[in-house]
Amino acid sequence: MTAELATIVDLIRYAASRFNAAGLTFGHSHDNAIDEATHLVLSSLHLPPDLPPAYGPARLTAEERSRVLALIERRIATREPVAYLVGEAWFAGMPFKSDRRALVPRSPIAELIEDDFSPWLDGREVQRALDLCTGSGCIGIAMAAHNPGWRVDLADISEDALALARENIVFHRLEDRVRAIRSDLFEALADERYDLIVSNPPYVTDAEYAALPGEYAHEPRLGLAAGRDGLDIALRILDRAAEHLTGDGLLVVEVGESERALNALLPEVPFVWLEFEVGQMGVFALKRQDLVEHAAAIHAAARTRPR
Repeated sequence: MTAELATIVDLIRYAASRFNAAGLTFGHSHDNAIDEATHLVLSSLHLPPDLPPAYGPARLTAEERSRVLALIERRIATREPVAYLVGEAWFAGMPFKSDRRALVPRSPIAELIEDDFSPWLDGREVQRALDLCTGSGCIGIAMAAHNPGWRVDLADISEDALALARENIVFHRLEDRVRAIRSDLFEALADERYDLIVSNPPYVTDAEYAALPGEYAHEPRLGLAAGRDGLDIALRILDRAAEHLTGDGLLVVEVGESERALNALLPEVPFVWLEFEVGQMGVFALKRQDLVEHAAAIHAAARTRPR
């Protein structure tokens, strides 16, 4: 049946059809079968994601065709994310090495990076930034690449994730401005101060984690699950962030669907829920002064809420 498949377009169409027929879940950088099939085929052929359409009719060699078909079948049989199969994911217009040591790079924060965090950083000078719970390093590395004047720290508790992040730092030749630090949130950051702290921490509730499709079982649980309400990590960040922000510093955190729980728990805190091209995506911004003003309420919520 596959003998008639000869070109790049043939393989993309075939993969998309197979993925849809198999009922796969698309949540790792893509939300549909066509985009995921395109990622698999082009990356496995070492071609860029923006390959001009004129190359679509290009014919594959027998070895290339065999390799792509094997990856298509593996994706269906194992439910392994495409980024892990091909070892590559794209974030904020940049390629990143991706494997099971960290979550597949994905976050609406990519849009903020590409838009220079406007208007939230308009008029603010940023010299140092922190990517907390960095995983593969994609957020912090993209921030550094898009802002040549910034020095960026990447922090994570996982040595495996940091090893991958360091590979991505070297891959993008940013060793002079980006460093990776093992830290349980702020614990190993001592007196470090940042103009901008950005975090995409774990925020999946225990109930949500138990119901996740098979694709997510390939990712580290440490990067996903965050307790009964999904706020175990976000509240710890809120509780300590002011200590590590400069006077005019800004905190940006993604909490996804746990936005409702956070608003209910801290209704007096003036979270600014950021708008993206597709609407709100559970990402908030807070100024340091707001964190200081509401420190008592945040601290109480972090320490006393039921878990």
